[in-house]
Amino acid sequence: MVVKKICCVGAGYVGGPTCSVIALKCPEIHVTVVDLSKSRIDQWNSDKLPIYEPGLDEIVKQCRGRNLFFSTDIETAILEADLIFISVNTPTKTIGNGKGRAPDLKYVEGAARMIAEIAQSDKIVVEKSTVPVRAAESILKILSANQKPGVSYQILSNPEFLAEGTAINDLINADRVLIGGEESPKGKAAIEELCGIYEHWIPREKIFTTNTWSSELSKLAANAMLAQRISSINSLSAVCEATGADVSEVATAVGLDSRIGSKFLQASIGGSCFQKDILNLVYICECLNLPEVAAYWQQVVDMNEYQKSRFTAKVIQSLFNTVSGKTVTILGFAFKKNTGDTRETPAIHVAKTLLDEGATLKIYDPKVEEDQIYYDLTHPAVCESPETVKKAISVYHDAYSACENSHAIVLCTEWDEFKTLDYHKIYHVMMKPAYVFDGRKILDHQTLIDIGFHVQTIGKTLQRPLLTRFCGGNTCMH
Repeated sequence: MVVKKICCVGAGYVGGPTCSVIALKCPEIHVTVVDLSKSRIDQWNSDKLPIYEPGLDEIVKQCRGRNLFFSTDIETAILEADLIFISVNTPTKTIGNGKGRAPDLKYVEGAARMIAEIAQSDKIVVEKSTVPVRAAESILKILSANQKPGVSYQILSNPEFLAEGTAINDLINADRVLIGGEESPKGKAAIEELCGIYEHWIPREKIFTTNTWSSELSKLAANAMLAQRISSINSLSAVCEATGADVSEVATAVGLDSRIGSKFLQASIGGSCFQKDILNLVYICECLNLPEVAAYWQQVVDMNEYQKSRFTAKVIQSLFNTVSGKTVTILGFAFKKNTGDTRETPAIHVAKTLLDEGATLKIYDPKVEEDQIYYDLTHPAVCESPETVKKAISVYHDAYSACENSHAIVLCTEWDEFKTLDYHKIYHVMMKPAYVFDGRKILDHQTLIDIGFHVQTIGKTLQRPLLTRFCGGNTCMH
């Protein structure tokens, strides 16, 4: 089989960027991204894409209508495709067995059943969603059980290793491409077809082929070990605050060790897009009767949660142990800069805790839509009284308006914009004493202190500004 047409089921954070880059690098291949959501497809066909990712707009505009198409006509796309990516959502289960840890594979199963029902010719089906080990086996069982005469399938695992905010660069300059498949002649042939697509721009030595199960587990293992590094440095940030050490200096010293390296050693408020994958790994270990291994990885998640709780508790404690009736500005709502994604963002945890304590919130993020912020903070998993929450939050379109008359600023996302704000101007429009809680360690703390702010950050104890008192009309510093 020579792949001339590709169909991607799922127009989300993985399917959209991945297929856009494939269309850019493989102009001879017709690529169609399909989704059941008409509103999402309409966005992909508009000037305002449903996701923000640096470089994505330019690629979509260059390829859309040429060899890249976004459609709700799933049947035609599947019928004509030689290769089908399954890139649907795999949320964590909220009910039933494995609640809170196991992935809900209903969308993966639905996609497999749809392919089986529609396909009239041989297909290579590529599992692209983040799934548990042996999910490809489930897809194969569904396709085989509903197989039409003369139709055969090859199932491949091709996990994505994309970091939001740098997804386009991660696709174009990938560290590696991982492809898993059956160790049979037809399985190997299917692997070679997918390799051939990536070889349009990825050197062959960076394309690593394995059996299906190794490919699936490698995705979870990579994310778990990255999350482990984040949790490790965050745990040390608490020790630094208690001892007077500076976690940034500790991280630099540790990162100079060639065996360790410097990546993913930046302590912060917490929050991670890896949490879903680690919980998935925990559940797999429990199902395999490996409780000690499950407990090990669960602690990585627990440390991440502890960091968010610890930071938020510090905010409340610093504001005289109460935020009731006070206004707090949250700068940044996305889980990281250069994305509008709010999944697992620490801002939700911070906002919920402050709201529960009676605070009024003013929120600004340059890329997260206002509707998304309200949706996240009024979700049943976050609050019991949506109407009360709506009255307590306001969303702003610039940082200066969001800071006006606030008692404190809590920085939750490391947007570059926040480094260049005029904090003299902000200080003069805030309530006094004015507080800044830098959850990402990106601001110039000494400059803020010199302006008059009370400043706290992660993993470092900062000098407090001098107290001022008035003596008979004269200002006395002590």
